[in-house]
Amino acid sequence: MSFILTQLQALLTKAAKQKNPALWLYQNNARTPLFMLEALAKLYAGIHNKKKFSKIKEHFKLLEDALGAIDYYDAFAKLFAADKKIPATVITYLQAQTREKIQRLNELLTEEDWIGSDAKRIKKIQEKLAEADWLKTGDEIDAINDFYGEAIYGIVKFIKGNKCHFENVEADVHELRRKLRWLSIYPQALQGCIQLSKSKKTATHLKKYLTKAIVTSPYNKMPDSGDCAQFLLLEQNYFYALSWMIAELGRLKDSGLAVVAVKESLQQSTTGNEAAAYKKAYEILGKKQPTIAAILRSSEVVCKTFFSEHNLEHLVVGTAKAK
Repeated sequence: MSFILTQLQALLTKAAKQKNPALWLYQNNARTPLFMLEALAKLYAGIHNKKKFSKIKEHFKLLEDALGAIDYYDAFAKLFAADKKIPATVITYLQAQTREKIQRLNELLTEEDWIGSDAKRIKKIQEKLAEADWLKTGDEIDAINDFYGEAIYGIVKFIKGNKCHFENVEADVHELRRKLRWLSIYPQALQGCIQLSKSKKTATHLKKYLTKAIVTSPYNKMPDSGDCAQFLLLEQNYFYALSWMIAELGRLKDSGLAVVAVKESLQQSTTGNEAAAYKKAYEILGKKQPTIAAILRSSEVVCKTFFSEHNLEHLVVGTAKAK
């Protein structure tokens, strides 16, 4: 965790010298190290020092959420700016929301002591890390193995509970994607102690997930193992299947949120109700834009297929020592 925390510290130090620190952090991908730090805090809260790391996680999550809010409005503002069908009022609203979210992050950066005259947040976190009950390497890998298994069990239980029935893009589709995405963030955040292991034979049902975009993605390449003496191994093709699922749910989620963004903008500039705003949003986005209902149905289909194949249950191979 210290390695990635140092990366974040460097970004914050540079941001503090900028006229608009929040905008600079957003434009310089500060969200990635925050995702990783949040993942590590989430993991360590699960294997030791739950109270300590849960508090640390909330600090990272607060910044990551703020950057996510900027990204949401900015991404759609830029996407729609290139589309002549989108009314100027919609784009103006999204741009205004982007500026508002940037200002909110600037406030958080000083209020929470990340930057400014009393910038002690990183130092406080470092002190907490120094006090943590760190495990020996072998014990930690075993604990990560157990944690990974419990995380998978939690996702499978979540799916069995709602039977892949989705009613809301944000609360259902995006929530499932978030849960799955942590499984792919942990390996990147752990700096090499999780590696991929390829089976001699590829299960037939996995081949549909092994697209060129997935197997060549830099996000699916594990960090160099360095001097790690012990590893948690994940089966490569099942990891690729997980990555495909995350990407597909992301595509569906973004399509749905595009409708929501236009609807929200229209509601702010007209006196119509929500139903009228949705109707107008579909008219603006055109016939190629799937309805929210269609997006939810498509999400259910891919979800039912993926989980009926028990792909997550085959993801973890086990632990191994360096040869």
